[in-house]
Amino acid sequence: MTIPSQGPAQDPDVGPGVGSAAGPPVGPDREKRKAGADRTGADRSGADPTGADLAGAGLADPAFWQAPPAVRLAAFARLRALDSPVYVPEGRGRGHWALVRHADVQEASRLPKVFASAPGVTTPEPARWVRALFGDSMVNLDGPDHAQLRRIVQRAFTPRLLAETERDIDAVAARIVDDMLAARPDEFVTAVSSRLPLEVICNMMGIPERFRAEIADRVNHASENIGVERGITARLRMPGRGLRALARMQRMVAGIGRDRRRHPTGDLISALVCANVDGQALGARQLGAFFSLLMVAGVETTRNAITHGLALLTDHPDQRDLLVSDFEAYADGAVDEMVRHSTPIIQFRRTVVGEHALGGRTFLPGEKVVLYYASANRDEEVFGPDPDAFDITRSPNPHLGFGGGGPHFCLGAHLARQEMKALFRELLTRPRDLRAVGLPDLAGSNFDNRVRSLKFTFTQ
Repeated sequence: MTIPSQGPAQDPDVGPGVGSAAGPPVGPDREKRKAGADRTGADRSGADPTGADLAGAGLADPAFWQAPPAVRLAAFARLRALDSPVYVPEGRGRGHWALVRHADVQEASRLPKVFASAPGVTTPEPARWVRALFGDSMVNLDGPDHAQLRRIVQRAFTPRLLAETERDIDAVAARIVDDMLAARPDEFVTAVSSRLPLEVICNMMGIPERFRAEIADRVNHASENIGVERGITARLRMPGRGLRALARMQRMVAGIGRDRRRHPTGDLISALVCANVDGQALGARQLGAFFSLLMVAGVETTRNAITHGLALLTDHPDQRDLLVSDFEAYADGAVDEMVRHSTPIIQFRRTVVGEHALGGRTFLPGEKVVLYYASANRDEEVFGPDPDAFDITRSPNPHLGFGGGGPHFCLGAHLARQEMKALFRELLTRPRDLRAVGLPDLAGSNFDNRVRSLKFTFTQ
């Protein structure tokens, strides 16, 4: 996965972009903005807690993403109520159309011949030189190129490998909680939620132990500023830092891949580099791009879903009590509701390549659209009159937390669900009175619902 250095509003000069062929800046009226706050009523961003300062900000303004969650959710609700998608200017004539309804996001996801992932799903789109250097990630490919790469990867996930991985997930989850009970940490992300997906993926891939601490550090450097507003000094420095971290991580896995071609060991890297799908296996750049996608997308998204999950169970003790009363009966619903409610990936970008009518507007080739999963997962037409409610018994729950369907539906959805179930089974049955303390420290990203840290406590 090519890692974006920042979001569109922070530096509109970074990254190529095709300007929308039509549409002025359109959005809800300033006078119609209403109050909103986070779960304590506090606004730590410095923005006006009434939301008035965000009246004309638009989705490309950093202030929008730094505002309390309730303010953003209310703004998305107003956008869903409009007759057609709004245009979001990003600077210098560029911009995108915001798809915020569940039906629109789902339809666009399932029409890759109209709404293409290439040249990139992130904002800004990856520069050509970055793609040439690091290779194209699966999420940025369409058509035969995407299908071929996906077939190679899917073929590598053999029943034996999946069964071994599921057993490993349970063992890793138990070990993490063992360590937690022994060390009694007070910060959840570092001690618990970030460890599980990282260790599981490294075990599955066959990454030697001596490389893992460095990989964890590289993942953090590569992803820490995605979609986050920064000052001019940081904007000039951080993209290079993130790309260097990505390059070192990919060189490391490429070296492991070369060794596994000569001496396969039965792990996922061995399967990927020795695969034979129409005579092809993953080359060094493809392996590096896939590993980056798996580490940044798989580790970061699962980590954030787990962390938000603890905060949600803390905020809704009735739902926690229900889950504890019969974990196996309610676990699947709880995991899906955590994913829906937190929506770890907020949005992905698409480029229109064929004229198409959708959601009250006809889109033209060359235009850009953004699929706002965070809004689609709160659509009243799908999730009822109170979509902000956290309900682990919600059924059906057709959330788009793993994508809107189509060829780009998340390959790791099953793995993420298994990891979350295994960890919460351990967390809710072994320590006592485990709960979040205070608010999650959110990154304020327009790309993912990232939690930097979360204080927590428990007794034994």
